[in-house]
Amino acid sequence: MSTTGRRVGIVIGVIVVIGLAVLAWAAIRPGPLAFAGGKTVALSEYSAGHPTGVPADFTDTDKLARGKYLTEAADCQACHTTEGGKPFAGGRPFDTQFGTMYSPNITADTETGIGSWSDAEFLKAVHEGVGKGGLRLYPAFPYAAYTYLTDDDVLAIKSYLFSLPVVKNTPPQNALNFPFNQRWLMVFWAAMYDPNTRYQPHTDRSPQWNRGAYLAEALGHCGDCHTPRTPFQSLDNRNKFAGGASEGWRAYNLSSDKSSGIGTWSEDDLVHYLTTGHSMDRGSAFGPMAEAVHLSFAKMTPSDINSIAEYIRSVPAVATPDLAAPKAEPASADPAKGVAMDQNEKGREFFAGACSGCHGWTGDSLVSHATLTGTRAVNDPTATNVALAVLHGASTLPPSADIVAMPAFGAAYSDGDIAAVSNYVTARFGVKGSAITAEDVHKLRLASE
Repeated sequence: MSTTGRRVGIVIGVIVVIGLAVLAWAAIRPGPLAFAGGKTVALSEYSAGHPTGVPADFTDTDKLARGKYLTEAADCQACHTTEGGKPFAGGRPFDTQFGTMYSPNITADTETGIGSWSDAEFLKAVHEGVGKGGLRLYPAFPYAAYTYLTDDDVLAIKSYLFSLPVVKNTPPQNALNFPFNQRWLMVFWAAMYDPNTRYQPHTDRSPQWNRGAYLAEALGHCGDCHTPRTPFQSLDNRNKFAGGASEGWRAYNLSSDKSSGIGTWSEDDLVHYLTTGHSMDRGSAFGPMAEAVHLSFAKMTPSDINSIAEYIRSVPAVATPDLAAPKAEPASADPAKGVAMDQNEKGREFFAGACSGCHGWTGDSLVSHATLTGTRAVNDPTATNVALAVLHGASTLPPSADIVAMPAFGAAYSDGDIAAVSNYVTARFGVKGSAITAEDVHKLRLASE
């Protein structure tokens, strides 16, 4: 081979090595608890507390009650129940960039559900993403998080599910684009991103922190919504809790970043938000987060909510570039001030007629959960969650005597109307006004119906 040929070969070899290195860097990400460092031990060697199972302040000793608590902590009902359907009977659609998936029936029906599944088969599905008969499960089912659950906790959930009324229901078939409709490809995804290991406590952290880690990372799988994803759809834990997406809604930054995250939130702020769906001057839960509050967090014991808060507040700061610190000052009480009316007359008229009664012109509402001042959504320059809230309302907030649900306006108003009021709200109450368009709203409407 000539000198020139050898040089070309070397250059090609270097390019290939660099390309493989870049691919490996993109594909491989640290685990969800890598940030914590320190020494970990097997659960059998940990004597400082009990991070798994039910908490000490859950006093019901009935086996099914304990399974129910864990099932609620894992938020199973939210995904496995379609609107107007029977709980856990499946059929809820999830529209993704790869097509539409439908959640399966997890009641104990032997034909359409999981009634014929053995304990071993259920454990394999939850820990490894492999269903009965070797069927590979898509990671929309968060088995890469559930893999950290103990066998006892998984089987307690199974016992509870099998105690519920049996529902015969066959959800629609998935409608995924090629090659994502090839389930066998999940073999490779699971090999790279599912560690298939149980939770190991960190000995240099408090028992409460370890309990919070187990709840947030394993049962609650918070990262599946609040952590961005790589091109391979694994969690990008180098940017842990920096924000993600859930069913079209933005799941905001949960890291300790003071501008774009929750670094300025007190523990009480976070505890109140998780248990009620609202925290004064911080915001209210809408969409999937409201469901999580209603079906999961609101049913946890105080010690578990405090543990989650301690854990989440320990996650290092990661900035979300497009999110500035929320505007803390209320807007003017004068409707004619704050936003030039000639810039968005349609938005101002919509707000005056449909919104100002609850939210007020200053954003500081007498109805506490309707306060807009300081909330993340109105300081989001995409206005995604504002538009979705106007479209769909807040009917999934936990029922409470002091909460009046926000109505949905999607059926009564056009995409242009909703874009206009969303832009008005972000301009009036946020740091920077948004520029969401009628076309953007139309896409949100289609994706969330």
